[in-house]
Amino acid sequence: MTKTMIPAWIDGQLQPVEKLAAHQRGLRHKAVSVFVMAGSALLIQQRARTKYHTPSLWANTCCTHPDWAETDAACAHRRLDEELGIKGLELQHRGRVEYHADVGGGLTEHEQVEVFVAESPPDLSLSPNADEVMDTRWINLEELRAEIAVTPQKFTPWLRIYMDQHSALIFGDAI
Repeated sequence: MTKTMIPAWIDGQLQPVEKLAAHQRGLRHKAVSVFVMAGSALLIQQRARTKYHTPSLWANTCCTHPDWAETDAACAHRRLDEELGIKGLELQHRGRVEYHADVGGGLTEHEQVEVFVAESPPDLSLSPNADEVMDTRWINLEELRAEIAVTPQKFTPWLRIYMDQHSALIFGDAI
């Protein structure tokens, strides 16, 4: 199996680092998060049980790390297709956020995330990859906030951070 090399900062320089090593060392690294909306409803995914961190937790539509030398937008489109079978959505770049999160097992996400949002057509077809995604659902943003408040342990640390600290950037008028 080929190791995935992602862009991470070491001594102030962006360098290719194996993905698992970046999480083990807590290195700041590049990431992409996508939020697919249908009006005020967000498409969220439940991560597969086989994921090496945060298995079975609910997350935003898609989140990943660009490969070394891959553009952020190309990465977002690639992973929407690879994880959910979604093609052809127009992505709007909403900005950049940075966060730290303990994701268990001695792993840390220290991500510099490029955030993208897409508006879904009513007939959006999904084909989730079982190696990546256990389930999907649409949820109103206020209902999502309420669920996170009651059962935060069911959601990934980054989705909780996005909803708590970055929702105005991500969702704008939809909140």
